[in-house]
Amino acid sequence: MPAYFEPEVETLSRHQLEELQLGRLQAQVERLYRESPFFREKWQGLSLDLKALEDLARFPVVTNDELREEQRLHPPLGRYTVAPREAWQEYHPSSGTTGYPVGTVWSRQDTENIASVTARTLFGFGLRPGDVLLNGFSYGLWVAGMAVHYAATKLGLFVLPVGSGQTERHLELMARFRPKALTATPSFGLYLAEALQERGLQSSLRLGAFGGEAGTENPATRRRLEEALGIRAYDYYGLAEMGPTFAAECEMQAGLHFAEDHYLVEVVDPISKEPLPEGQMGVLVLTHLTREATPLVRYFTGDLARITKEPCPCGRTHLRAVGGILGRVDDLVVYRGAKFYPGQVEEVVRSFPELSSEYRIEVVEEGGMVRRVTVVVEARAEAQGQVEGLANALKQRLREALAVTPEVRFEAPGTLERTAFKAKRVVRRAGA
Repeated sequence: MPAYFEPEVETLSRHQLEELQLGRLQAQVERLYRESPFFREKWQGLSLDLKALEDLARFPVVTNDELREEQRLHPPLGRYTVAPREAWQEYHPSSGTTGYPVGTVWSRQDTENIASVTARTLFGFGLRPGDVLLNGFSYGLWVAGMAVHYAATKLGLFVLPVGSGQTERHLELMARFRPKALTATPSFGLYLAEALQERGLQSSLRLGAFGGEAGTENPATRRRLEEALGIRAYDYYGLAEMGPTFAAECEMQAGLHFAEDHYLVEVVDPISKEPLPEGQMGVLVLTHLTREATPLVRYFTGDLARITKEPCPCGRTHLRAVGGILGRVDDLVVYRGAKFYPGQVEEVVRSFPELSSEYRIEVVEEGGMVRRVTVVVEARAEAQGQVEGLANALKQRLREALAVTPEVRFEAPGTLERTAFKAKRVVRRAGA
């Protein structure tokens, strides 16, 4: 059995890969300047002469707010949608919960590319033709379920297309068809594990790929997923605006592999937007190299990562985000001089076997400053008599991890909302 789905692409030398990227980047920039008034205005006065990939750093970043405003002013899809309507195949909006959703169109060629890249990730997890996949990613307007479905068909898998939620249907199909793999959000994976345990059911799963929210590469969360479901858990990454499933761990679990033949990856300083050296944490900025319908150049994702170009032990040469997505720049909490991200709280909470997997971070703000932070958790039913001791231990662990001590509040088991979609971990409100 071959080790790679597309070996001629996945094992290109760094020189060959960057040559391919530069040619595709030059063509994409020229095309957008010619066909997109949005980019032509944004790049006014810039030289389009790209002699090296590094030259792209002089181009301005594109933000989600800009795309939202562009589509509001120029409906339905803004002036950066450049493929002719007869080439359009599907519409997908962003999954953001506030504001005007940013719509994305996949052309027929885009859909083929997305399916190929996603099939590459599924193969990298260890899936092979004939395997049974329980697809718990959302179908319909939200993108990941469709991408995985198309890719599974391309790879020759047998798909159980349940989508998100519908826990009882997931359990029923797990019992009937004994799937090898699950794709879902980490939150739903943990919820499904709870449901299996409550019913005394055994999981047939051997691997799971989890995306749509951060968590899988958090050691405590990965350990919970693997132990509760009896699997190896792999991290998955994508964005509606860029592509739903274009970066994933391989069987080495050594970081997210990006599909660099289709995406150019940069890491920049969140304030200056200047590129950062390899290995330094910053915000991912992504560029479509092959997208036909709604291509973006230097999209500021808001997601924090640390990348390396060192080849993976698996032999793949495309760069990796070591440690996965480390947080979102707008989720940063600044409290009493300390700075921390929800992932740091998650690592502490999920290291306590006495606690459920659910947690919330309540942030009270007043006068532009954070006045109070409360970590809200649940003790498992069998640990209800240990709450006082758990609270003290949790506060100590949080102080060690965050360099500040938030308040801790316990809720009754099952009180915190479970979700099959993106869990909202940080709740901000104004102080009285």
